Amino acid sequence: MMKKYLVYAVILVAGLLLGKLFFGGTTEVQETKGSHNHNEVSEVNKMWTCSMHPQIMQSEPGDCPICGMDLIPAETNADGLLADQFKLTKNAMALANIETTVVGQSNADGNNGITLSGKIAINDDETAIQPAHFNGRIEKLYVTSLGEKVSRGQAVAKIYSPQLVAAQQELITAYKLKASQPQLYKAVQTKFKNWKIHGTQLEEVVKTGKVKTSFTIYSHVSGVVTEIAVSDGAHIMDGKPIFKVSNLNKVWANFDVYENQISLFKKGQDIKVITKAYPNKVFNAKVSYIDPILNSQTRTVILRAVLSNKDNVFKPGMFVEGKINTATEITKQVVVVPASAVLWTGKRSVVYTKVASNEPIFEMKEIELGSKIGSNYEVVSGLNNGDEVVTNGAFTVDAAAQLQGKKSMMNKSGKKTTTGHEGHIKMESNKMTKNTRIKVSTDFQNDLAAVLESYILVKDDLVNGNATASAKNAKDMLQQIEEVNMKLLKTKDVREKGEMFINPIKKEIKLFVASKDITVQRKHFKIISEKLLSIIEIFGVNFKVYSHFCPMANGNKGAFWLSKEDRVVNPYFGETMLNCGEISQIIK
Repeated sequence: MMKKYLVYAVILVAGLLLGKLFFGGTTEVQETKGSHNHNEVSEVNKMWTCSMHPQIMQSEPGDCPICGMDLIPAETNADGLLADQFKLTKNAMALANIETTVVGQSNADGNNGITLSGKIAINDDETAIQPAHFNGRIEKLYVTSLGEKVSRGQAVAKIYSPQLVAAQQELITAYKLKASQPQLYKAVQTKFKNWKIHGTQLEEVVKTGKVKTSFTIYSHVSGVVTEIAVSDGAHIMDGKPIFKVSNLNKVWANFDVYENQISLFKKGQDIKVITKAYPNKVFNAKVSYIDPILNSQTRTVILRAVLSNKDNVFKPGMFVEGKINTATEITKQVVVVPASAVLWTGKRSVVYTKVASNEPIFEMKEIELGSKIGSNYEVVSGLNNGDEVVTNGAFTVDAAAQLQGKKSMMNKSGKKTTTGHEGHIKMESNKMTKNTRIKVSTDFQNDLAAVLESYILVKDDLVNGNATASAKNAKDMLQQIEEVNMKLLKTKDVREKGEMFINPIKKEIKLFVASKDITVQRKHFKIISEKLLSIIEIFGVNFKVYSHFCPMANGNKGAFWLSKEDRVVNPYFGETMLNCGEISQIIK
């Protein structure tokens, strides 16, 4: 009997062991398998970023397209964030050196004065132009350098003019008939006087009876040369400027006054002017002019002071600050924000606020600024006392906002967009195909150089946001390009290649001139720049030309412009993003 129970016990133990072997193992495998699938899903949904460039966000690991560093997992827990809020990694915060400051209230006392930002400009009341008084071609230009001093009566150019050659023949004939027809001789003399040609040059023609092939133009203005409009070999037209001179003994200091500050200023107020060139010196002046017309783009008017400059202390283009004690006393508590926190974009001023004290969560806020108080701005609206704002690394925070599709400086609506860094990544694909150089005459290259010189004046006007001046200089550019001698291109196919770019440039310049809207002008300028870049690549201009590229222009599609210097000064954004861009090509 005992033997029978022992057999049953052995069968039971064996059954339990076999059951565990077959069924217990399966359960463990299934659980492991299920756990593995969950991890896979987690990995698929993970985003990767660069610790040096937090604006880079990719769905899989790899290298940073900017610096080549290995991407790291991005923090994905955004629970509790509002629609316009976004979060940065702690690594990004540290590497970008992002700093924040809690804004507070300040006692804005009008007796402490308001500080205005401005720039030294040429005194237009002390400016004169040396024009051409007849049509011709410049054989030799004697005034060739900006800053050169010119005196009245100084020889400035040697000119060949077919018009004067014919007039000299008429003069010689009239001189021979002087006794019988004195009125005829006097009329011909008057014609030359109207051309500002008289004295020894004319007497020589009359006495010798020989026609001169060229005449010297003498300056009837004095001053420092601030602009040269022509070069050797260029054609001139009656009434067109050869150069401009200014008396720099008195200069203008032009300051920007915001719309809400206009009532605080009036003509005759004392103003103290300071420049970084002489930080320990204060220059006293008075407000001489307040522009009656508001600039609709910047919402500012110009306040001007005339400065004595006999010691040549002030240079046109120099930045200055002006401090004015306002007539109305203001004694109220106002919220102020450090100037370094403010990002400017056209009419808008924005800051980034840190919305959580213990987490790197940010949000863009659009603010309205009032007066500048030292290194701070008065905040009219948009911020409250105690808000924490980004004062260092604001552009890095802005780039992260753009990449995450949040409201940002250039993206008011908060849609997914590109950043400046992304534009630089794409730059290689945006570069224009480099054209093959064709050897042409120096005369043709000089014609192109004259077009480029007038183009640069237009570019500088766009940098300064001056639509009126840019339209005026564009007219001169149109004249220069119409004077390009296509006959200097010897073969038909080369001429056709040149006309392929010349004709579209003419068309775009005419559209440019017809518009007074600087936004429209910049659209035409983009096309002009591309065509001019191509033709200069093909034919050359005998000096170094820099092609610059801004990835954020043209609706973030990028745009080129040309310059004779390597310094980046952006004509598509002006002061809003003055130095956005980089050199894409050097043409020699």
